[in-house]
Amino acid sequence: MIENKPGAGTAIGAAAVANAKPDGYTLLISSNSTFTLNPALQPKLSYDPVKGFEPIGMVGSVALALLAHPSVTASTVPQLVAAAKANPDKFVYGSFGNGTSSNFAGAMFNAATGLKMTHIPYKGSALLMTDLIGGQIPVSFDTVVAAAPQLKSGKIKVLAVTTAKRSTIMPDVPTVAEAGYPGFDMTAWLALVAPHGLPAPVKARLDKALATLMASPDTQDKMKAAGFEPGYSAIADWPGMVTADIARMKVIAERAQIKVD
Repeated sequence: MIENKPGAGTAIGAAAVANAKPDGYTLLISSNSTFTLNPALQPKLSYDPVKGFEPIGMVGSVALALLAHPSVTASTVPQLVAAAKANPDKFVYGSFGNGTSSNFAGAMFNAATGLKMTHIPYKGSALLMTDLIGGQIPVSFDTVVAAAPQLKSGKIKVLAVTTAKRSTIMPDVPTVAEAGYPGFDMTAWLALVAPHGLPAPVKARLDKALATLMASPDTQDKMKAAGFEPGYSAIADWPGMVTADIARMKVIAERAQIKVD
């Protein structure tokens, strides 16, 4: 059974799983918004992202993209940076919410390029895309899933993806790193976890089941059709991985003064 528990920036669902019996019957699939972005912004959460979970495995990611309205003359990242530096009052960037991966992507972009584009947060991707298409904002950071149909119809431009590797959905679009900013990587990754304290035999069965599922071409095709980049891997050091990413996100949040509502 799948049960969606929205609310509080995924904290409600995360807390429910963290506090569940570690018997293998209650699992959580969520993104780095849950495990590293929320903790970077909120020191007191209803769950412990490091100690509260037992990792089963990484399952994939969703690429984010730097988008622009067609009226923006820039068609590449260097051109955008030059235009924004020459006309700083004309450039702001939109995201699909304060403290979201798109907000962090924009903050990282400002830091990497030396720009100071003002952040305009929206309540969701749909409203963000509507205003980008309408020209109310010149630039935004959104998922490639949201961007693909609008790009195909010519309503927007895609300058780059924020991930370390190119997106399979937009293989011709360069990464920000390729555009002149090595090391740039803001990826919305997805992981499957269980409550901490999972018995070793149960974890072994879940590990094997996830590896088998993710090796299935049918599973991979369905994930790609939904806009995900399949990317299974076991997670050897969950505390180390999460702690390091929280620290990285805290630096970005403090520099850009990112705050949640």
